[in-house]
Amino acid sequence: GVQTCALPISKIRKVRYSFMTLECAKQKLQQYGQEHLLKYFDTLSETQKEALLQQIEETDFSVLNKIGSNEEESSTGTITPIRALRLPEIHANEDKYRETGLSAIRSGKVGAVLLAGGMGTRLGSDNPKGMYDIGVTKPMYIFERLICNLMDVVRESGEFIHLFVMTSDKNHTATTTFFKEQNFFGYKEDYIHFFKQDMAPAATYDGKIFLEEPYKLATSPNGNGGWFSSLKNAGLLDLIHENGIEWLNVFAVDNVLQRIADPCFIGATITENRSVGAKVVCKNHPDEKVGVMCLKDNHPSIVEYYELTPELRDAVDEDGEPAYNFGVILNYLFKESELEDICENTLPLHIVEKKIPYIDDAGTLIKPEEPNGYKFETLILDMIQMMDTCLPFEVERDKEFAPIKNKTGIDSVESARALLAKNGVTL
Repeated sequence: GVQTCALPISKIRKVRYSFMTLECAKQKLQQYGQEHLLKYFDTLSETQKEALLQQIEETDFSVLNKIGSNEEESSTGTITPIRALRLPEIHANEDKYRETGLSAIRSGKVGAVLLAGGMGTRLGSDNPKGMYDIGVTKPMYIFERLICNLMDVVRESGEFIHLFVMTSDKNHTATTTFFKEQNFFGYKEDYIHFFKQDMAPAATYDGKIFLEEPYKLATSPNGNGGWFSSLKNAGLLDLIHENGIEWLNVFAVDNVLQRIADPCFIGATITENRSVGAKVVCKNHPDEKVGVMCLKDNHPSIVEYYELTPELRDAVDEDGEPAYNFGVILNYLFKESELEDICENTLPLHIVEKKIPYIDDAGTLIKPEEPNGYKFETLILDMIQMMDTCLPFEVERDKEFAPIKNKTGIDSVESARALLAKNGVTL
């Protein structure tokens, strides 16, 4: 390999074609007290050695410094209601908003980002979640349904929209192969860009990174807040700048009814001069398990359902309506230039206890029954809290919210099929 250890860590990421030498890897590991990751090195094949060195090169070990620093999770702060743009107001201004949004799309200022790193495990599938077939009389894949929704806007605006698809280590090959096999579901191939989510190491409570295989560190995706830094690390910012993309609509893979690059939503966010727009739905009951929009210390924020105290849950606004009643559906419109500013300041890192499979000293794979270490995640809600302004934009639940999290019951394949049928979609 080529010597790369003289380079600063920030530059190392970009030297994809050359692998770290063993000497450089040792230096990096020593810096973070992780020398144990090389204990099987002499037993590995050349390919495995190369894979391990590349992983050591690409992994950000600095997250380990957060263990034991006792940083309070940022749940403290004064929470107050945030004003949402409600349906009657949206309908009254729809023509104006739609025209503004369509104008931005036609000028190439809007891109979309699909967060598709997950697997269909809870649906009983070993494939990426987006490959799950929800069809009844014909195949209809989750990915296909989302592209159909985006195509509505392509037809209305007469312009294709750049779609960035974030995959994970686990599903990248399967996802890209599937899109090719399906001929990109009729979407223009030049407008679809795949990139892998960055991984964060998983460590013991003492901060030692686990080995998943003798040649593989235990890692996991770095949380849903990692999408922009991952897109940047994949070199896609150049494409965004070259195409003059100013707004990015980020959405999750599992909501098959959502409107993507919705001209009315884009137009409202631009007209109201906000840094970020968030699609929200009225909660269907006070205890529904969704995060709700609020202000925290006068910054837009999201309170997770498990943080919602009885006082907040029962609070009312000046009209006597519930004050914290707008649940987020993971469909956000971000001003791209402000995302770049945020990326300069690091997002807060959340340390989560998890059950992490690892190999023990004898090289045996152990699958723990109880949490045995930490994973590190960044969250999209922190990106919103770092913005100055946000527009919660109300949408009709039955027309735009059909998440698929389970096979049956609430938020399931069954409930999504029923809602799609209700909206005139033939499955």
